[in-house]
Amino acid sequence: MRIDIITLFPEIALAPLSESIIKRAQKADLVEIYAHNLRDWATGKHKKTDDYLCGGGQGMLLKPEPIFAAIEELSTEESRILLMTPQGKPFKQVMAQTYSQHKHLIILCGHYEGVDHRVIDELIDDEISIGDYVLTNGAIAAAVVADAIIRLIPGALGDERSHQEESFSDPNMLEAPAYTKPNDFNGNCVPDVLLSGNHAKIDAWKKKQALERTKKNRPDLLDD
Repeated sequence: MRIDIITLFPEIALAPLSESIIKRAQKADLVEIYAHNLRDWATGKHKKTDDYLCGGGQGMLLKPEPIFAAIEELSTEESRILLMTPQGKPFKQVMAQTYSQHKHLIILCGHYEGVDHRVIDELIDDEISIGDYVLTNGAIAAAVVADAIIRLIPGALGDERSHQEESFSDPNMLEAPAYTKPNDFNGNCVPDVLLSGNHAKIDAWKKKQALERTKKNRPDLLDD
């Protein structure tokens, strides 16, 4: 897989993707990650990438010309083009699983008040949001999305079962509580059932606890 991130802040996008599992995935040639500065496709003396909003309004908007030029140069017939924006669809694990099967992703990072809507109309396949809040720039969100996708590429995780047994592998249920040694820590003990060796009872306990945890922390998942 190849991922191209287009942003005004390539260093921000790359920093979280240069360690741990994602770093190993790159060394194993499972994924290539490139972050490009949008200004490289801007023209004129000042390499301007933004301008005032037509019709008035606060803030600045990313201009269409450098974005069209960047995507024209980077895209192929296999490319899926994503835009990071608070107005996008909520990013979920099932989307990460789908994107992990693509050969090439281009992630465009919004900034300021976003991008000229002609970019969305003519270039973007999916508008993606990582939550109902606003960040200083989309490079941070792009790194989050890229991380979630890359770790699902076969071979990226040491144990291929890991992503099948974690939170949101079931989109409507959180994971059950998990414990490790010591069995007794400051009088707070690991539940006896997890030490029983009875796998049927352990599975039943995990399902019950997962349901209770979901009810407490994410009741909206059960509503879905």
